[in-house]
Amino acid sequence: MIFTELVLNNFGAYAGRHVINLRPENNGTMHPIILFGGMNGGGKTTLMDAIRLALYGQRAKCSGRGNLGYGDFLTQLVNRQTLPEQTTEIELSFESIFDNHWQTFKITRAWKRYPAEGKDSISIIRQDGYDSNLQENWDEYIESILPLGISNLFLFDGEQVKELAELDAPPPSVVDAINSLLGLELAEKLAVDLEVLASRKRKDLASKAQLATIEEIEAKIKEKEKAEKIAFDKVISLEDRLKKAHQKSDRASSKFRTEGGKIAAERSSLEEQKNNLIAQQKKQQEQLRILAAKTLPLGLIDNLLADAEVTGKQELKIQQFKQAQSLIDERDEKLLAYLKDIGTSEEYNTKVQFFIEEENKSLENTINSHGSAYLEITEDEFQQFISISKNKLSLQQKQAKDILNELQQISNEMDAIDKQLTLAASPEEYDKLQKAKDRAVQAVSQCKSDLDLAKTQKNQLTLEIEKAKKELKNYSQKIIDSDNNQHIVNSITKVQKTLELFKEKLTLKKLNKLENEITECFRYLLYKSNLVYKVVVDSDSFSLSLYDPQGKLLPKQRLSAGEKQLLAIAFLWGLARVSGKKLPIAIDTPLGRLDSSHRTNLIERYFPSASHQVILLSTDTEIGEKEIVTLREQEAIAREYLLEYNADNGHTTVNSGYFW
Repeated sequence: MIFTELVLNNFGAYAGRHVINLRPENNGTMHPIILFGGMNGGGKTTLMDAIRLALYGQRAKCSGRGNLGYGDFLTQLVNRQTLPEQTTEIELSFESIFDNHWQTFKITRAWKRYPAEGKDSISIIRQDGYDSNLQENWDEYIESILPLGISNLFLFDGEQVKELAELDAPPPSVVDAINSLLGLELAEKLAVDLEVLASRKRKDLASKAQLATIEEIEAKIKEKEKAEKIAFDKVISLEDRLKKAHQKSDRASSKFRTEGGKIAAERSSLEEQKNNLIAQQKKQQEQLRILAAKTLPLGLIDNLLADAEVTGKQELKIQQFKQAQSLIDERDEKLLAYLKDIGTSEEYNTKVQFFIEEENKSLENTINSHGSAYLEITEDEFQQFISISKNKLSLQQKQAKDILNELQQISNEMDAIDKQLTLAASPEEYDKLQKAKDRAVQAVSQCKSDLDLAKTQKNQLTLEIEKAKKELKNYSQKIIDSDNNQHIVNSITKVQKTLELFKEKLTLKKLNKLENEITECFRYLLYKSNLVYKVVVDSDSFSLSLYDPQGKLLPKQRLSAGEKQLLAIAFLWGLARVSGKKLPIAIDTPLGRLDSSHRTNLIERYFPSASHQVILLSTDTEIGEKEIVTLREQEAIAREYLLEYNADNGHTTVNSGYFW
């Protein structure tokens, strides 16, 4: 069997139509791996669900379904922007053997947002033509090539591997799959059929009175089976009621919140917050008044202060000039007298005196040009003025700005609280909303209680049915005395014992082969290949025991988390090999907690060899840049796709290529 194409139309996060080629070949050369890359929540698991849903429909074990009915589950899978008249479709094409010939198949499942009768429509195309007979009997046909019971051994995810790795024995679903895969369920089915035949013969052997007793017991069994069916239906109905009660409770809680009930319940707390803010506001306003009583108001005349600073500097400079003028006059007189004493010429003395007079005029003009002094400021007064205008005023302006910002923030918070209080429900409306919410919560609690009681009653009836069947069997065994039918019944008993012995030997034979395959796979995947010499499978629980090269039991607890995962993968791989079925393998988030060495072994040894077709759905941290290079160098990849999720519109698109 080979998957060749998957088409998604308005399915999950995939809006519109997406056609994905799954054929494991490239340019005519076969390569096993089809690689999908995508971040968490990008649509990888949705692809796996699409394959399962296409193959098994209502019986599919898909993620996220839980206890949803099939119709509700199909509605949940419709892309949220799909119009009511539009159709959601899944198409899965594959090739398989049919009537001893290799043929092509296409399964198409389609439905609308609210599917009629809670079902999808299915069509089967075989060899380019509709096959109505195959369409009507599809469940039986798919069981012949990929039975649902073993599908989890071929279509699995990393979480399944982690769960299997941590358990001492496989879970019941895997045990059932193993029985189906190894052909052990045939012996069990034959044992059931023989018991039915024996029951019929016991009736023929019984006397009328004994027959009446048997019929009474059988009637009792039928009555209880009918009651069990009613109890089962009641459980299903109550589960639906519980779901609706949860929805109603959610709506009541939402209404309580959106219509101001929550705010009304918090009114006293909000009012206390507002009073605290008012107190803070008054405190800050008082601080602002204190600043206003100091030098802060001078900030209103910044221009005048600047002018005063300039004028003050000029007046101080004029004062300095006047003080210097008398000293200069005295020096000039001494200079001229000195020149006469040393006997310089009259002409030279006249020139020097002219120069001095001109300089004195220039100094006098400078003093006169500054005008008269009206501030009459001293040097100390000017320095005090500068200290106030430059330092104290600047500091107080910053303080005032901080206080104003704090007041604005307080005002904003008070506005927000006022808006909330405005939205708060009135006491009467609050009481109404609270009662509606309490009733919804009480309804949920009552539904849970009713459901638990119904499950208990159903389980009790199941136990009573089993007890009655055992009573019937024991009674029938005691009343048999007819030779002919007695011989048949005795023969059936012998055959049942022989069948049990056959099943034991068949199990041992199959398990011996399975042990060899698991051991070979595990040692192949381990980088410490000498760690384990033999893997033994328990014939009852199918739990695994490990033995070292010295034949000593190796506790599973000694394995690392990564080695346990490799053991789980080897278990699944060995089962697939023993089955003899050539089926595709699909793995969602495959690498889990593996360290680098084990991850390398899985990349290089398992993925290229697990099957003729291996579909991998990985994040960028699992199959990273190093791993993708290794797979490409091995020429193991046929196709690469990148699932890119757009958070704005909530859609995923399928593009060619990978993260690197």
